[in-house]
Amino acid sequence: PNASFGPQIPMRKLKHHERKLLKKVDFLEWRSTSNLRETAVLRRFHIQRRDDYVEYSRLSGKITKLVSKLKGLKSGDPFRIEKTEELLSKLYDLGVIDKKSSLAKAERLAAAAFARRRLPVTMVRLKMAETVKLAAQYVEQGHVRVGPNTVTDPGFLVSRQMEDFVTWTDGSKIRRTIAKYNDKLDDYDLLGN
Repeated sequence: PNASFGPQIPMRKLKHHERKLLKKVDFLEWRSTSNLRETAVLRRFHIQRRDDYVEYSRLSGKITKLVSKLKGLKSGDPFRIEKTEELLSKLYDLGVIDKKSSLAKAERLAAAAFARRRLPVTMVRLKMAETVKLAAQYVEQGHVRVGPNTVTDPGFLVSRQMEDFVTWTDGSKIRRTIAKYNDKLDDYDLLGN
């Protein structure tokens, strides 16, 4: 015998806005987004891929575990002193902590510290763009280079040493517009080369 749950009613055709909403949700790999802190960080730093945030969170968790293990060793242990200095110098060079003085900063490291080192956030801090969203668009469109390389990934982490080398690409219209505004536009640049 067939178990019937009532008459089969055909589903109505979805309206335009309903179809657009359904495109944004992937039901196969859907994850909970009830974490308010995560949502705030994703919005504040304009992180488009949630996996980037998950990776930053995982990395900060590993660093926190490492710090707790280092703190578990005796304070005069030469291994602890050497590894503490290595960890603090790496984190400082990356720009995640602001001082190399103690493990206290590294112990309270959050995923937002890595998000602050993303290229669009660095561009806003360097006054190259007004908003993080606009800076991310510039990066995706290929207007920005770090050192000699053009970067098109907004998830690129900029270290302290590379922060000074964030500039516009040579062929960028934004660079040309800024040079024209500052009356430093070269005739060679006017040719489009």
